[in-house]
Amino acid sequence: MAKTKQEKRDAKAEKLYAKKHKKKYKSTPGDIVFNVINYTIFTIFTLACIFPFYYLFINTISDNDLVVKGVINFVPRGINLNNYKTLLSVSDLGNALIVTIARTVIGTALMVMASGLVGYLVTKKELWGRKFWYRFLIITMYFNAGTIPWFMNMQMLGLTNNFLAYIIPGIVAPYNIILVKTYIESIPAELEESAEMDGASYMTVFRKIIWPLSKPILATIAIFGAVGNWNSFTDSLMLMQSAPNLYTLQHRLYIYLNQASNLGALMKSGGVVSDAAIKSAMSGKVIKYTISMVTVIPILLVYPFMQRYFEEGIMLGAVKG
Repeated sequence: MAKTKQEKRDAKAEKLYAKKHKKKYKSTPGDIVFNVINYTIFTIFTLACIFPFYYLFINTISDNDLVVKGVINFVPRGINLNNYKTLLSVSDLGNALIVTIARTVIGTALMVMASGLVGYLVTKKELWGRKFWYRFLIITMYFNAGTIPWFMNMQMLGLTNNFLAYIIPGIVAPYNIILVKTYIESIPAELEESAEMDGASYMTVFRKIIWPLSKPILATIAIFGAVGNWNSFTDSLMLMQSAPNLYTLQHRLYIYLNQASNLGALMKSGGVVSDAAIKSAMSGKVIKYTISMVTVIPILLVYPFMQRYFEEGIMLGAVKG
């Protein structure tokens, strides 16, 4: 079907408009230099962040003899997964993994819920003694009696050789409460006022308005809590001495590292060591690399999914002066 004159004029006008606005911005020599320097710097920073993990990984999948000699720097050689298979043979490793996952999930969930609720409550002027309770929480950040009083206190509370020792101490986190409080204060008060005018209670407002809008800061403190729980080691070492079934993954790997180190020292001193032990043993250097990868990988897998919330939460939840 032939185009009408009006359609032809419209098409011509569109082409002229597109041609007019199609002019590309011409980069000046200064812009080019800036871009080159900018990309170079960020590339160096990126490689500096990635290389340590890459270095650990290639050393865990390379031939152990070459790793001990220090010849594995950029490219893996003699690729195998024997180091990871050896770690899987560590006694009670599966149970330790379950304990670590349980404490991470439960501890992080309770901490996030408590921080969200307390952070919201201390923003309400109607709360009796609001300033006192808030400052009472904050002041605990400045006092630390030390390891021995902490252990005696946990013992007095009956939290030695008890799974709850992993959970209860971390539920109330003053720093996270500060972040949540500051973030909630940035939410427009009109939203709460409108809900209250419709008869919504404080808990309804928190559950249906504050909680959904606070996802960025809640995701941020969730990452903090998950990393802390996953990597926690001291509490398992000191509080679970008579409960090996409650050892965390890091504690169990620490024991294995010590056993392997002692075996290596015995071999160097000329002590009698069975052939099976020698065959199954890895060098201390390789063990450290492999353990580091095992403990870091879960965090690396989770963080990309939480990154957008993490960045927004950190910026908006920053402490104001």
